[in-house]
Amino acid sequence: MISVEQFKAELDIIIRNAIREDVGDGDHSSLACIPASATGKAKLLVKEDGIIAGVDFAKMVFNYVDPLLIVEECVKDGTSVKVGDIVLYVSGSSQSILKAERLVLNAMQRMSAIATKTRVFVDLLEGTGTKILDTRKTTPGIRAIEKWAVKIAGGENHRFALYDMIMLKDNHIDFAGGIKQAIEKTNQYLKDNKKDLKIIVEARSIDEVKQILACDNVHRILLDNFDYDMTREAVQLIGNQCQTESSGNIDETTVREYALCGVNYVSSGALTHSVYNMDLSLKAVL
Repeated sequence: MISVEQFKAELDIIIRNAIREDVGDGDHSSLACIPASATGKAKLLVKEDGIIAGVDFAKMVFNYVDPLLIVEECVKDGTSVKVGDIVLYVSGSSQSILKAERLVLNAMQRMSAIATKTRVFVDLLEGTGTKILDTRKTTPGIRAIEKWAVKIAGGENHRFALYDMIMLKDNHIDFAGGIKQAIEKTNQYLKDNKKDLKIIVEARSIDEVKQILACDNVHRILLDNFDYDMTREAVQLIGNQCQTESSGNIDETTVREYALCGVNYVSSGALTHSVYNMDLSLKAVL
């Protein structure tokens, strides 16, 4: 996984780029009608039930736009909220509040939607010992905040990107000439380049599980689109030799049944690619 420093750097990039995209050479709507000396206060209002996420990110945005803005946190990340709840108050320069408004709302609406969906999966897995994982099926440019939202809700992050873990999927295996060849070449690559990266290998059948188990240094086997019976068989074969993960069409109706097959993880791209933004708004306090 990436370091705390790398993650913070990703967040900084998101904020800088989003403000560049949205503000450009100035928020002329505010500049045109609000004096630079004007101060005000606004509240972030919940308009839809769910799990709130992005409070800490909002603080970063407000601080980036104007370090003199004061944020009063009413609800912490990961908290269940209902319509009418107030998440935070922000006070200070009216121009600064308006400049930050859209980025704060866009990010928190997206993060809260992801957190809300993730919490459903976390609750469904309660008592099984299996953890829910996200994937790389994220929105380009804002992966860091989407994966952060998964963590806020109690889920786990898969690899962050292509550089922090090795995952040998069907195309890698086919292009490399087979499972044995792909794993052997990967282990040699890691040795030659002095890299310490965990290896996950995708299996498409029980026979491929057996081939993977015959190789060295595999951290986890990803059971792709296995049915329940195949999953139970694979878990029994693998034992404690490496970790197990179910993936492929995992949703709210199937996730617990896969967990009960004994896998360590289930992964679902739906956590990040199939959510509708949670309704939030930022309103002036008069």
